[in-house]
Amino acid sequence: MKTRIGQGIDVHAFGEGDHVMLCGVRIPHDRALVAHSDGDVALHALCDAMLGAAALGDIGRHFPPSDPQWADADSRELLRQVDLLLKHDGWAVTNADITLVCEQPKITPHAKQMQANIAADTGLDITDISVKATTTEGLGFCGRGEGITALAIVQIKSW
Repeated sequence: MKTRIGQGIDVHAFGEGDHVMLCGVRIPHDRALVAHSDGDVALHALCDAMLGAAALGDIGRHFPPSDPQWADADSRELLRQVDLLLKHDGWAVTNADITLVCEQPKITPHAKQMQANIAADTGLDITDISVKATTTEGLGFCGRGEGITALAIVQIKSW
């Protein structure tokens, strides 16, 4: 059996709106994340980590923003598709760790549901998924409330 590690990062700026989607959870907020899809920065970073670990490129290669079929796409569906790509190549995710970097919205009240969504979409146990957040103490674009950064790392194994 082989194991690999992959990392992913994604960034989206805030724009007009009334909620953000993070790990498939709709969180009321005074702004939304600007994106071609639903803007789920966390799931985009997770998809990139998974694809990178399997040496399958990145999310933009598989779901290009220039393709209108992905406009307003549900990022949970993208995650399910990426999981199928890995499984097709003989890989399975063993665990995932996601960090959201933002001042707002607060992540902790939603973290368990976020973990549950990822578990449901990947077939993992909820205990194999970590979702957490940090701030930048007011520094940089995240600190100024201009957007959200997500970092993800995964381990995969061949089966």
